[in-house]
Amino acid sequence: MQNNFFFLGSYSNIYKKPLKTSEVTSQIMYGEKFKILSKRKNWIKIKTLFDNYKGFIKNSNYVDKFNPNYKVSTIKARIFKKPRIRTNNWLPFASKLSVLEKNRNYMKIEKNKWVKKTDIKKLNHKEKNFIKIFKKFLSVRYVWGGKTFKGIDCSALLQIFFYYNDSFYPRDTKDQIKFTKKNLKKRKFKKGDIIFWKGHVAMCLNSKQLIHAYGPEKKVIIMPIIETINRIQKTAKLKVKKISKIKY
Repeated sequence: MQNNFFFLGSYSNIYKKPLKTSEVTSQIMYGEKFKILSKRKNWIKIKTLFDNYKGFIKNSNYVDKFNPNYKVSTIKARIFKKPRIRTNNWLPFASKLSVLEKNRNYMKIEKNKWVKKTDIKKLNHKEKNFIKIFKKFLSVRYVWGGKTFKGIDCSALLQIFFYYNDSFYPRDTKDQIKFTKKNLKKRKFKKGDIIFWKGHVAMCLNSKQLIHAYGPEKKVIIMPIIETINRIQKTAKLKVKKISKIKY
C-alpha cells in the first residue's frame, strides 16, 4: 500500500474511533502529511507524520503527490474561486500549500482555488517570535482537540508554533511534559517560560502575564501568571508540574 499521503481538505477532525460521535482527539490541516494504517468502510486510520498522532478521518480529500512550497501565515486565509471571486471557505494557519500559478496579488493552489499572496509565506520561512504566533489566536474559542481559527486547545496552541517552523513537538500535554527536559523551579517567570499542569499548559509572555487556551474562559486569553496558578489550584486542585522554556 502506498503509504505517504497529503490531506487536501481545509482541515478535518481526527477521531478516536471511526464514528462521528467519537471523541475528537486532534485535527489534520491542509497539506499535512500522513500514513494510512488501515481502511474500514468510509474511514481510514491514519498516523500524522509530523507528530506520529493516530486516529480516524473520513476516507476522502487526500492525494499521494503534493509538493508544498508555501504556507499560510495568517490566522486564516480565504479561498477564492478565481482572483477577486471569493468563497466562504478558509484555510487555517500553518496549512502547507503547493502554489501552481502566480498572479499579481493571488496564488493558485488547486483548480478553482486561489489564496491572497499577503496571507502566505514561503515554506522555509521561520517565525521566531512565538508571541506573535500565540497572539494570532487571541479570543479564538477553546475546543478540545482543536488546532485552528475555529477552535484550539491548550497543547495545540503551543504545538502550532513548532509546526509552523517545521520543528517537532508533541501534540498532547502529557507528552509535552515528558519531551521538555528542564524543570525550572523556584524562580521568577520570564518571557518564553512554559508552565505545565496535569492536562494543561500555558506560555509566559513576560514576567507577569501568560497566554493559554483556557477551558473555564472558553477561549484563548491573556491572564496574570500568579492569579492563574492560584485559580487552577483552587478550582481544579492542580499544582504546577513543570516549568520549562520554549526552545526553537
